[in-house]
Amino acid sequence: MLRDVEIRTFTRLAVCLLAAAAFAFCPAAASAQSSDPIKIGYGISQTGGLAPNGKSALLAQQIWEEDINAKGGLLGRPVKLVYYDDQTNPATVPALYQKLLDIDKVDIVIGGYGTNLLAPAMPVVMQKKKMLIGLFGMAVNTEFNYSKYFSMIPLGPTPKSAMSKGFFEAAISQNPKPQTVAIVAADAEFPINGSEGARENIKAAGLKIVYDKRYPPATTDFAPIVRAIQAANPDIVAIFSYPPDSVGFVRAVNEIGYKPKMIGCGMVGLQATAIKTQLGPLLNGFVNYDFWLPIDKLNFPGVADFMKRYQGRATAAGVDVLGYYIAPWGYAQLQVLEQAIEATKTLDDDKLSDYIRASTFKTLVGDVTFGAQGEWAEARVLQVQFQNIKGNDVGQFRDISTQVVITPVQYKSGEIIYPYEKAK
Repeated sequence: MLRDVEIRTFTRLAVCLLAAAAFAFCPAAASAQSSDPIKIGYGISQTGGLAPNGKSALLAQQIWEEDINAKGGLLGRPVKLVYYDDQTNPATVPALYQKLLDIDKVDIVIGGYGTNLLAPAMPVVMQKKKMLIGLFGMAVNTEFNYSKYFSMIPLGPTPKSAMSKGFFEAAISQNPKPQTVAIVAADAEFPINGSEGARENIKAAGLKIVYDKRYPPATTDFAPIVRAIQAANPDIVAIFSYPPDSVGFVRAVNEIGYKPKMIGCGMVGLQATAIKTQLGPLLNGFVNYDFWLPIDKLNFPGVADFMKRYQGRATAAGVDVLGYYIAPWGYAQLQVLEQAIEATKTLDDDKLSDYIRASTFKTLVGDVTFGAQGEWAEARVLQVQFQNIKGNDVGQFRDISTQVVITPVQYKSGEIIYPYEKAK
């Protein structure tokens, strides 16, 4: 026979087991478990040269986070963005992604902003077999060829040449056709990739390169470079630069009074409202890439409402007050992830990757379909000329009357002023 102590012990054990079983089937317990957030981790520049665009993208991503949680989250769980400042420093990136995955235990990682910050994340992501949707990275996957990488940038299947294709198409359509080209690029991943693509387009256009050099990323005085280009006397000049350099080039060109027939192409930073208002009329005549502007042909469903909400918060948040360049893309990056999770009902990286490869996504920046190496199936790079800028008022950039889309033809909003000096 069981002794009283054994009976009491057995009874307590039985009660505990029954209680545990009841708790497991209790809706309240299930609800508590499902309230654990889905954590999405990434690095994003909040300091350093790419901070203006990184801050703009982050506000857009935070608006997405609020929107998705207001709708009940994903898979019945709230969503939480877990992000760190990569300081626009590629050397910080691997450790950030290791921390996100090993210590923060995020469910999903996405890419930060920019080629130079995405590339160093790739080895970590590949080692962990995670999916990655990058933001504005040029040809990041060319060397890695990783099946779970996707790129939110409209460069299409030939990303290196897509950046400058419209620039050279506009140039060779002029009469008389230009004959010679100068290429100048920062010695960093994005500018190098862009200049490689430019050489392909130059060869296809039958133009001659008379100057082709790189400069150190730490360069602050651009007058000697501009004078060297001027001495080579090219008809057109293709520049591939990051924001501080882009400002330096525009100022140097104006101070020296250099007037090639066409200049610009791949200058990061000239899309930023603060830089536009800072430079004002100095920008007149420059032709440069962009990815989205509020023209009728790019007024995709939801984007106008989003931009209104973003701009309503931008000043208080200390970010780009218009946000045309990157804000809708930061939101769209997470729309792709959102739609993939909702369709597959999973956070499994392999299943999400399979779905993204095979699907088309409705986003603020239009329909998105991914092709080879995770690039967009079709390119959509704008080349925009600054025209008739007077003073430094932000209003003239809000309605984009001073920014004329000259290529591609299906998004054209006006005619190029050529040669460059006629626009000054």
